[in-house]
Amino acid sequence: MKPMRATEKKKILVFSIAAIIIIVLDQITKFLIVKSLEPGKQISIISNFLYLTQMHNFGAAFSLFQGMTTLIIWLSIIVIGIILYVFDKIPRKKYVLVSTALLLGGITGNLIDRIRFGYVIDFIDFRIWPAFNIADSAITIGVIGLIIYLIRKK
Repeated sequence: MKPMRATEKKKILVFSIAAIIIIVLDQITKFLIVKSLEPGKQISIISNFLYLTQMHNFGAAFSLFQGMTTLIIWLSIIVIGIILYVFDKIPRKKYVLVSTALLLGGITGNLIDRIRFGYVIDFIDFRIWPAFNIADSAITIGVIGLIIYLIRKK
């Protein structure tokens, strides 16, 4: 086995730190919401615009696939496995690396909820959009970053 180059170490460090930050922020914010707000109750942050509302999502994005928690757990594990398997092939461009780490962190954050509770805790509520959480935001930003990379690559 050949020694790891400094650029590989940096790639692993950036990737790991970004994913861990998302997982930790996601779990801390969900913990705080659960401790301070009853399910279905709301706190107005910006009147008629932004609320904190503890909601339990038994499905996936936009509450799709309700009641299919086991399937969603397995799909999440498979996607995490694929991301880790192709890690060496992820370009060293920082935004691609961070986008992939955001995706990994977000999927992992929601996976933790599904395994612990059987549902995902959502709480950011704009009323014109389904409620979401930090993990969902990270997944969305990560996917957008990867789409931009793929479009530019062509």
